[in-house]
Amino acid sequence: MTIQDALKLKSMSIYRLAKTSEVPYATVNDICNGKAQLEKCSAETIYRIAHALDITMEELLAPYILKRSSFENFKSTICHRVKELGDIDFIADTLESQEIRTYYDRKWYPESLYLLAMLDYISRENDIPLCDEYDDLRRCKLKKPVYPASIRAVSAASKDKSVLHKAAMTAIPEFKRFNIIENEVRRTV
Repeated sequence: MTIQDALKLKSMSIYRLAKTSEVPYATVNDICNGKAQLEKCSAETIYRIAHALDITMEELLAPYILKRSSFENFKSTICHRVKELGDIDFIADTLESQEIRTYYDRKWYPESLYLLAMLDYISRENDIPLCDEYDDLRRCKLKKPVYPASIRAVSAASKDKSVLHKAAMTAIPEFKRFNIIENEVRRTV
């Protein structure tokens, strides 16, 4: 959660945050407007701001520290995790970690929906009922289809858009629902 998100949630102005946190207004204003980097501030400043916003220091810093990897790397990591943990442990681990909601709250929609699609796919494969905790996200869909890099490369190299169409037609339904074109998640790479 960014400072701006927390301010909105608390209906608090930058001025009120400065007063409540006892951090100089100029400092808070610079942080909120991107002129100063929160992650470079002193621990005391971060603590005071987090305390005034009634969130943890970790919650306050997360959006500024966490770096997003490429979507292809993310997908590969998830596929490896499924293989490493096994289906049932993957489901339990994913539900327990709340990663799906965390990614969604960060506005990392492809990652959130990919992980949810994987959860739903593996649940179907193992005859396990879907967790209704994510029913709100199941109504979401990416604006444009996301194809695997390999499919995009073949389409571009051959100058044949039908490659994309074929991939979409044979995509795993749980992924296709979110406009993610995925045909093989049981990779042995």
